[in-house]
Amino acid sequence: MTANPYAGFLYDDDVLGILTATPARLRKNSGAISGTQVSTPLAPGKWSVQQVLVHLADCEIAFGFRLRQAQAGVSIQPFDQDAWAESSSRYSVAQALETFSVMRAWNLAFVKGLSEAEKQRIVTHPERGQMTLWTIVETMAGHDLNHLTRLDSLRNG
Repeated sequence: MTANPYAGFLYDDDVLGILTATPARLRKNSGAISGTQVSTPLAPGKWSVQQVLVHLADCEIAFGFRLRQAQAGVSIQPFDQDAWAESSSRYSVAQALETFSVMRAWNLAFVKGLSEAEKQRIVTHPERGQMTLWTIVETMAGHDLNHLTRLDSLRNG
């Protein structure tokens, strides 16, 4: 079985707490970042805040689909985040935040309704191998923290 690629970002076992808190943290961070910072790459060769927020919305859609594929016992699908990022200019920060927040609420309702047996269901990711459905949930939380850490640093200067 493969581990969560973002496990190093998980500081405790409160995965659901992390997932629940992320939309508010994103709104707080994006509200404190100036207009020019929103469109400026975070570092050379990195995405801007706007691109990160669109990426998070895209990922929430993809994670939701993966969770449902896993529950159904179907292999989950990878995606090319850089190819998806090419269309990020189509979306505003507000659209990205709203999409992320709505999809996160939908996915949390799904996750909170999982039985213990469903959480341990084995699924195959073509690039990462076998994992449990719950590993996808942990990956979502670690992925959130990975991006929140960077956005927090911008807000805190």
